[in-house]
Amino acid sequence: MFGRALGKTFGFLGYTLQYGCIAHCAFEYLGEFVSCSGPSMEPTIVNHDVVFSERVSRHLYRIQKGDIIIAKSPFDPHMNICKRVIGLEGDKVCTSGPSDIFKTHTYVPKGHMWLEGDNLRNSTDSRSYGPIPYALIRGRVCLKLWPPQKFGPLDQSPTGRIIETRND
Repeated sequence: MFGRALGKTFGFLGYTLQYGCIAHCAFEYLGEFVSCSGPSMEPTIVNHDVVFSERVSRHLYRIQKGDIIIAKSPFDPHMNICKRVIGLEGDKVCTSGPSDIFKTHTYVPKGHMWLEGDNLRNSTDSRSYGPIPYALIRGRVCLKLWPPQKFGPLDQSPTGRIIETRND
């Protein structure tokens, strides 16, 4: 009797461990569900929207300008940020804010990306902390899941910002 109960317990623990490993690998290497908070990506992503962030593009170095990404915050490694890729390594980007009279530019260094929120007036992004290393990127947002009426793929930037590329 005791042996049978022990066998069932170990069997259950074995299945739990297997499914746990499968779930871990899926979320670590394929993608994850992310609940976004804050106004920085409005109107594309608003507070409490749930999105799916796929990780395959990050591993294959397929992140492009215009993509929305989830990355580790350069200020707090326990917090994630959701921003749009404005410049890749070697690109010339505008570093000044929308209300600045004089515009300043810089080049994105090798192995880094320039990120900005769609809501330029209410976003802490690369204009504040500079370009971020590619290693901080967790995934590319490809689908909005919640709210249901907004379900679907995410499109290009609603602001239509022009991005200059380096011609060296």
